[in-house]
Amino acid sequence: DPDSGALRKTGEVGVGGSGTTHLWLDAPSMTLLAANFGSGSTSSVAVNADGSLGALVSTVKATGSGPHRRQASPHSHGISVDPSGRYVLVSDLGADRVFVYGLDRATHALSPEEAAPSRAFVAPPGSGPRHTAFSRDGRYVYLRNELTADILTLRWDAPAGRLAVVQSLPISSAGLQGSKSGSEVAVGRDGRFVYVANRAENELLVYRADSATGELSLVQRTPSGGAQPWTFAIHPSGRWMLVANKQAGKVQLFRIDVETGRLADTGQAVEAADPVSVTFAGE
Repeated sequence: DPDSGALRKTGEVGVGGSGTTHLWLDAPSMTLLAANFGSGSTSSVAVNADGSLGALVSTVKATGSGPHRRQASPHSHGISVDPSGRYVLVSDLGADRVFVYGLDRATHALSPEEAAPSRAFVAPPGSGPRHTAFSRDGRYVYLRNELTADILTLRWDAPAGRLAVVQSLPISSAGLQGSKSGSEVAVGRDGRFVYVANRAENELLVYRADSATGELSLVQRTPSGGAQPWTFAIHPSGRWMLVANKQAGKVQLFRIDVETGRLADTGQAVEAADPVSVTFAGE
């Protein structure tokens, strides 16, 4: 409901996989893309003009594994569509890969990779790719690795559909004891800043992005306002961020300084049971 925000279920559709963990709506083609963590697959669903779900169109199954105990099989975790709409990037925690699939916007269909050599980006062993975010000009991709808690700047070759490493930065503090864990990554509204969640240390990090090279430099490291920041969402205005702190059971509101990119905790929060995903509806 546009006035109250209340939700009404209009339908459902199976996505041909298990453990669906991330969705991406490709608005130009009205295609809903789903990352199926359990089955290590990615699916596409047609979306009707009224916003209701259409039919399952395609499912692509990944292959691969890694050295970590959580990497016995593929685990598709995050999806993003490149600015041209020709390719879908799927970060796979289990396979240590960012798979690059074709997308046919006319038919809503995903096509498995057939290029030789493979277009898939091979991440360092045991890194566990989680989510990706494109720079505003589409020339770079920021890859968030969950298991090694680092962020990679990758150059995106749009005509070839390939990724290459530019920079790798750890997000964990030098004194961290115990397991590392990174969760979310997002690019600010004007593209000058990149935001990252450090789940292991309950922190948010702000980086400045060099417009020429894509490289990142740290601007701020600040508490997330709770425990286990699982994800966050930036308001379309670029001035606000909602942070879902899963273990704390609350969603915290931060103010974004549009000039410096820095975050400020407003002290405002709402309780929510185990929040792991948050998004804004409308403007």
